[in-house]
Amino acid sequence: QVQLVESGGGLVQTGGSLRLSCAASGSISSINVMGWYRQAPGKQRELVARTTSNGSTNYADSVKGRFTLSRDNAKGTVYLQMNSLKPEDTAVYYCYAYFIFRGSYWGQGTQVTVSS
Repeated sequence: QVQLVESGGGLVQTGGSLRLSCAASGSISSINVMGWYRQAPGKQRELVARTTSNGSTNYADSVKGRFTLSRDNAKGTVYLQMNSLKPEDTAVYYCYAYFIFRGSYWGQGTQVTVSS
């Protein structure tokens, strides 16, 4: 059974840092893409960062230079280091994984709130 378990959200002041973690279970060797999306109130869910199994990573323009995505393929885990946080980064952050032959899965979401 596939499951994505997220941790690391919380409340931080502008300019602060947070680190999100997402651990996948079930067929982790078949994970192709892992990453993070976010959804702010009243807005559509948007890509934050994602990485493929061959190491290709892309970021939303709004987080480039501030956020860093890393992945441990052996553990089926992905990390999002978020630095220089801004109030506009406030959102629910969702872990995402695409499993070959199984399709897409989402985590339950973790709240990130950046106070001004």
